[in-house]
Amino acid sequence: MKLDSVRHIGIVGLGMIGDSMAVLTTGHGYRTTCVARRAEMIPEYQKTYDMYFRQMAEQGLAPPNQAAICGRYLKYTTDYDELRDCDVVFECVSENIDLKHGIYARLEQVCTDLKAICSVSSSFVPDALAEKASRYRSRIIVTHPFNPAHMVPFFEICGGASTAPGVLEFARALLESLDRKPVILKKPAPGFIGNRLQFALWREALNLVESGICDPEDVDACLNYSFCPRYSSIGMYEHFDNGGLNLNATTCNAVFPSLSNISEAPRIVTDRIARGETGARAESRKGFYDWNGVDMEAYRRRVNAPYWRFINWDFPQEQDDCETA
Repeated sequence: MKLDSVRHIGIVGLGMIGDSMAVLTTGHGYRTTCVARRAEMIPEYQKTYDMYFRQMAEQGLAPPNQAAICGRYLKYTTDYDELRDCDVVFECVSENIDLKHGIYARLEQVCTDLKAICSVSSSFVPDALAEKASRYRSRIIVTHPFNPAHMVPFFEICGGASTAPGVLEFARALLESLDRKPVILKKPAPGFIGNRLQFALWREALNLVESGICDPEDVDACLNYSFCPRYSSIGMYEHFDNGGLNLNATTCNAVFPSLSNISEAPRIVTDRIARGETGARAESRKGFYDWNGVDMEAYRRRVNAPYWRFINWDFPQEQDDCETA
């Protein structure tokens, strides 16, 4: 259910996360204004917005005209003045701390009463984000999503030393109104929860291949057909509690000493970068896999498949009142 205290949401920075956030907010009937850095890119952002709704319609999760209905709540602009009366702004620009600081300074000049500035940063902790702010220093927090934010419901919320009382709780309530599953961290940590877990697993996956124990395809087969599907319906702590902590401790003692503890990217990654084999989007279209000839649309369908079940929103209807942005 929409929050009565939020009448206007701003999004600064469009692209993977910003476009997806616009779908999420307008899909729940919030008036939303997106600030783009370049006006000529706005038609591309609109195409992506429409595409996301078309995908939902193809899955039978939204009517074919839902993009047009939700689009009534959306405005694109390059003018920060259009954010003047926003209650909250999601900052979705790239991981450049100076760029983020500059945006916060603009918001402090323009916005009359922001309840929160929510960065989607995946690496910067709130104290670093807020260090040059003044007026809204106590309202700059992290609300880190996973891409695409309108499909993956988990958000991790994090405040800093100067975060004002109530800001984190406000952000959680807003995200819950967007049908998200937010958690509030007790204290900041680089990478927060999700990336720390993901990269701990990635570090060992790299170690297995670099050590000659198995190939990348073997690691992916293990993930697809062993424990990962389990964790889509139960949690890791639930699983090990159910299995018994005596067995867990024995396995920890046997396995932990041989796990990777490297503190930087290994040569198995950096050597590929040096060869220009940086992944599916590289000119070579190579990384650990050869992506040449791969049906990327089929790949994207596989990426999205686990998340469609989370889209069960109460979409705005044709007859709903809409304040134009």
